Amino acid sequence: MSVAFVKEESAETAAETQLPDRPISPHPNLVTEAGLKALERQLREAREAFESAGAIEDVNERRRQAAGPGRDLRYFSERLRTAQLVPPPASNETVAFGSTVTFRRNDGRVQTYRIVGEDEADPKAGSISYVSPVARLLMGKAAGDVVSVGEQELEIVKIV
Repeated sequence: MSVAFVKEESAETAAETQLPDRPISPHPNLVTEAGLKALERQLREAREAFESAGAIEDVNERRRQAAGPGRDLRYFSERLRTAQLVPPPASNETVAFGSTVTFRRNDGRVQTYRIVGEDEADPKAGSISYVSPVARLLMGKAAGDVVSVGEQELEIVKIV
């Protein structure tokens, strides 16, 4: 096919398909073993999606379809490059990275969270980032200790 019949987009339109990079946290990229495996899986999925988009013939559609996976590819590559694998806690005496901690709030609610890396954190699924305000307060504390979060008090009930 002659180049004369290929639709090229303007530089302005091409720039619209370039997504800004996902922000990278300034904190050390601590990960659990499960978190490291999840990052590897997400990188593999981003690579596969990017390669699939590269097979699209229409240049404009290819750019659009590759934008998201390209951004994810850059993000997960960097997160894997900087990942620092932290072994499971050696003791359950105090809260540490990788610990599962159960605490009681002063309103009677009992909550359990595992303290993990930023990319692995999912409060709805029972995990919080080690840089979250609650995790920071709990780190280094033992069962029976009480910490204050705003006007709430959290009493550590159990550490696993």
